[in-house]
Amino acid sequence: MKRILLIIGGGIAAYKSLELIRRLRDAGFEVQAVLTKAGAEFITPLSVAALSEQPVYSELFSLKDETEMGHIQLSRKADVVLVCPATADLMAKMVHGLANDLASTVLLATDKPVIVVPAMNVRMWEHKATQRNLTQLTADGVHCIGPVTGPMACGEHGMGRMSEVGDIVAAVQSHFRAGPLHGKHAIVTAGPTHEPIDPVRYIANRSSGKQGYAVAAALAAHGARVTLVSGPTNLTAPHGTTLVKVETAHEMYEAVHKALPADIAVCVAAVADWRVKPAPQKLKKSAHMPKLELSENPDILASLCALKDERRPACVVGFAAETTDILSHARAKLKSKSCDIIVANDVSETSTIFGCDTTTVDIISATAQTHHARVSKTMAADALVQTLIQTMDLNI
Repeated sequence: MKRILLIIGGGIAAYKSLELIRRLRDAGFEVQAVLTKAGAEFITPLSVAALSEQPVYSELFSLKDETEMGHIQLSRKADVVLVCPATADLMAKMVHGLANDLASTVLLATDKPVIVVPAMNVRMWEHKATQRNLTQLTADGVHCIGPVTGPMACGEHGMGRMSEVGDIVAAVQSHFRAGPLHGKHAIVTAGPTHEPIDPVRYIANRSSGKQGYAVAAALAAHGARVTLVSGPTNLTAPHGTTLVKVETAHEMYEAVHKALPADIAVCVAAVADWRVKPAPQKLKKSAHMPKLELSENPDILASLCALKDERRPACVVGFAAETTDILSHARAKLKSKSCDIIVANDVSETSTIFGCDTTTVDIISATAQTHHARVSKTMAADALVQTLIQTMDLNI
């Protein structure tokens, strides 16, 4: 029997954890609960204990609890740690490694997979701090269920409502099954490339790498073996991925082709289209402007689509960052590159894509198109992977 350690955070959605315990036990799981002090403002330890038929833990410095089952044992005995509801406060503690109560200490001490189920006000969910924390948790290998859009107890409506209990149970069950991409190798490119002008200057762009890293994390979460080929970023490689660091477009091209064969290739990186022949020494400022002669860089996406027979990945995904006529340019790129899926986004001056934690994308294949407005880059990555799985006709 699989064991779930359920950490119940403080929020009105905490009442749903009682139904969650019952449904998890009906599905054959053993449930051990940690009830936070804030969570106990909404539900009682007695109700949690009655439904789980297990002692409920809440105090970090309880002599009795630490003697019978200390926080280290709590963190290691379970097969998975489920945080539901996961408040903005709990998520922030997880990101920063705080350990000032039993729940946060258990989360810091665990070596088991962690799943969070966010639930909070729409403004709290959309806040840049929460989205940054979500991005980091995903990079750390934490799986996120939801949230969803809907009415909230505060009277507002929007993203931040906790996922339905049935969906949470299904997600936990799927965690213990091999993902639909199990046994598949995926290559993901991410970030910018830096094309040197001289030893101190280079040509680059504003890409942060966040979307590519989120795609790599989503593929790994669905069971794929992921090679992440990344240009210069300040991000941590997602859990379960193999990171290959590169600087230039040529280095990225070589690293991608070296990583073949692959079943999936997702070209998210904002690769510089041109390069210059770098000067061996720093170019000195003078009355005469230096003349930079540009030459074209290799087209990584087109090179993968052009591969013959079994060398071509079964599904090749491209990204189209455009400033005008977004969808028409994206569809033209889908056709000209001969890729299977294209993801279009607006990177004009009025957009807030580069460096941000949210995005608006259109995911386009030969047979379908879906629009995702003002979603986190994690959610956009999940939507892309679902489309990819459907395109490859795999079981979800």
